Amino acid sequence: MALQLHNTFSGQKETFEPLVKDRVRMYVCGPTVYNRVHIGNARPAVVFDTLYRLLKRNYSDVMYARNITDIDDKIMKAARDQGEEIDTLSARFSQAYFEDMAALNNLEPDIIPYATQHLPEMIDMIEKLLEKGHAYAAEGHVLFAVDSMEDYGKLSKRSLDDMLAGARVEVAPYKKYAGDFVLWKPSRDEEPGWDSPWGRGRPGWHLECSAMIKKHLGDTIDIHGGGRDLTFPHHENERAQSCCANGTDFVRYWMHNGYVNIEGEKMSKSLGNFRMVNDLLQQYPGEVLRFALLSAHYRSELNFSADLLDQAWRSLDTLYGFLRDVEDVTAADSDLSGGAFLAALEDDLNTPVAISELYQMAKELNRTDETDKPQQKGLLLAAGEMLGILQQDPEAWFKQARGGEESISEDEIEALIAERQQSKKDKNFARADEIREELKAQGVVLEDSREGTKWRRE
Repeated sequence: MALQLHNTFSGQKETFEPLVKDRVRMYVCGPTVYNRVHIGNARPAVVFDTLYRLLKRNYSDVMYARNITDIDDKIMKAARDQGEEIDTLSARFSQAYFEDMAALNNLEPDIIPYATQHLPEMIDMIEKLLEKGHAYAAEGHVLFAVDSMEDYGKLSKRSLDDMLAGARVEVAPYKKYAGDFVLWKPSRDEEPGWDSPWGRGRPGWHLECSAMIKKHLGDTIDIHGGGRDLTFPHHENERAQSCCANGTDFVRYWMHNGYVNIEGEKMSKSLGNFRMVNDLLQQYPGEVLRFALLSAHYRSELNFSADLLDQAWRSLDTLYGFLRDVEDVTAADSDLSGGAFLAALEDDLNTPVAISELYQMAKELNRTDETDKPQQKGLLLAAGEMLGILQQDPEAWFKQARGGEESISEDEIEALIAERQQSKKDKNFARADEIREELKAQGVVLEDSREGTKWRRE
């Protein structure tokens, strides 16, 4: 079937057709790097990484950009609080973000633009907006005049009055209208700043994405993604800037993932219930976090909890168990075309249905005859790769530490298994049973078969 995507702009699921045949340009908003990222930041990275994998399968030329915001008032405050230079702090947390996202099996985007490397492009866009009457300068600031755009608010489906009532807007004397937003603002001597026609200053947050998209992907792109919280004001303002400056459509398909709730409550600073990715990685493999994030449809809210993570871990254990049973089978190159798994992903990235189809593939692998096992194993691994899972060696999967620490080392386990085997030969079955229970008490399960004894942590 043709790829179907839900377009926030139309509010409907639409057949995806790139602007240029067989060429896709996708941009996803990345983090503001003043701290390590939380699991809510990870959801769009995982969602759009999965879409990126699907697009790369279906189209010959795919370019995916995900930015880094490395200049922002939050970064400036964090640097002051920690007594650190801004560029040092932002570089440190950029690297931390890359490491966390790699741990979740995300592919690296084709382009990772940094805001501070695109000041000339931002200034150029501001000048175009001024020339076309969509912006004005006032007291060292440059602001976008929202009432200069006839359909401003169409993405978020809000009127100007609704936007003022439902959003935090800065009411300042230099604004012609309270809803006008900043394109450029002055910097104090102690703050980072760049020279511009309007004095030393720095860009507004919304401007960077518009400028970087234009430079790297073009005036009009196929897909723009991010969390639902970015629809307004960030994406609404991006759209306004780019459409008005470039004089053309900006994005063909807007996609937004749902919120992440923690134990049934909205994740927020006031509740103190943020779950940092790095902290979770101390307790769970990144693949478990990824599976949990994909377990709900991307547009739905996700209730993130310890129960969800434990369930995700058990699910992966089941799937890796099927693969471990056919370790001696060489997987054949297999094509997912025409199957229910691919159809689920092409139906607006329906990962819950795709995961259920993954189970069906695994069960089929278990019951199919030996001649068909290479093909079926190839299908399961190909499907797993599309979701960014099931690419580890099954034995290594089951032998990794559970809960962040090992109660007993692999060498100690192997030594006890060898002792148990000798005890069986000596007909000392009491000692053999004792070793099994001793290992079980330390979270190690033994599995005996005609081929020998395997073990896994639980």
